[in-house]
Amino acid sequence: MWAIVVKEFRELRRDRRTLAMMLAVPFLFLVVFGYAASFDVKQVRVAVSDTPQIRSAVQALPSFLEVTEYLPPGRQPAVEALRDGRASAALWVDGQGDGGVLVDGEDLFSAQAVLRQLQSLQTQASQAPTVGSAPAFSAADVEVLFNPDLRTAPVMVPAITGLILVFVGTLATALGVVRERQAGTMEQLAVMPFRPRDVFVGKIAPYLLVAAIDMVLVVVAGVWLFDVPFAGSVLVFALGAGLFLFVTLGTGVLISTVSQTQGQAMQLGMMTIVPQILLSGFAFPVYSMAAGVRWLAYVLPLTYFIRIARGVWVKGTPLDALWFPLLMLAILGAAVFSLSLLRFRRDLAPAHRGGRPAERQKDGAAGGERPPAAELTA
Repeated sequence: MWAIVVKEFRELRRDRRTLAMMLAVPFLFLVVFGYAASFDVKQVRVAVSDTPQIRSAVQALPSFLEVTEYLPPGRQPAVEALRDGRASAALWVDGQGDGGVLVDGEDLFSAQAVLRQLQSLQTQASQAPTVGSAPAFSAADVEVLFNPDLRTAPVMVPAITGLILVFVGTLATALGVVRERQAGTMEQLAVMPFRPRDVFVGKIAPYLLVAAIDMVLVVVAGVWLFDVPFAGSVLVFALGAGLFLFVTLGTGVLISTVSQTQGQAMQLGMMTIVPQILLSGFAFPVYSMAAGVRWLAYVLPLTYFIRIARGVWVKGTPLDALWFPLLMLAILGAAVFSLSLLRFRRDLAPAHRGGRPAERQKDGAAGGERPPAAELTA
């Protein structure tokens, strides 16, 4: 028994990657949960109509409601500010004396916080400035848009779509490529007349198709089973999903190039997936996280896909309002794919130095020369 214990300790000491994960993961989870696991909303972005009456009313608002944008008078500019994600609440008034408060129901935690704040201000509604004879700010005029009942399904279902794509694109791809290396078939592919990018694209194409099918199934299930209407453009949603898959598939291939076994690929895959679940806004609002870990959310692809999925699916956000998350996904995809392709090419490069194997043997036969024994062995 003691000999077995010593052997296991030696193997664990030599497997430095597993040992580092065993020591680092608990600390990482503690820090992430401690700083990111928070449903508290400390500040809410508010857009208001640019009128003298509203400007004077804004001065009486609590610091919890931060005015970030002044809009033209009217209800429609306020609706567009919420739809495009520029604000979580809007205080509007028009020239006919009508006014009210709009709250973005898709931003569930902010909406609940705003409603609680408005209830506490209800006793002060009679003191609000007026436009004509109608009050410009009254808790009775609150309207929740996009998710009037403040249900959880319209918020969670689009995010779950991104989570499924992460699992399929990252873990399945990484495990599939590593399986080739463990089975020894990667070396067979390397000596065949294929270029590295041919093998690369051929390996990820099936996973891309499966992930696309999963995405369609989840969207259909979300609409029919959970009663989450699809309000936006299917093409915009497909564009965001395609760019997101571009990143996740590249991450899977990159993990496979630094893993020797499927166990290592699984560990590295979970190391990339768990932070995305915790920091992307899937479980906890990004704006409620501590500043020290919030910046990590802005380098995670799931953060931008959740913004696209919720915006298009629930609010019908147009393409021009989503240019930034789409651009970030494109940048992340280009970076991850380039790095993974370089590492994948390096794994296959020894078999391709000096030309393709079939071409080298053909040239040698034509010249009456026999390939060296070392080359035949390779």
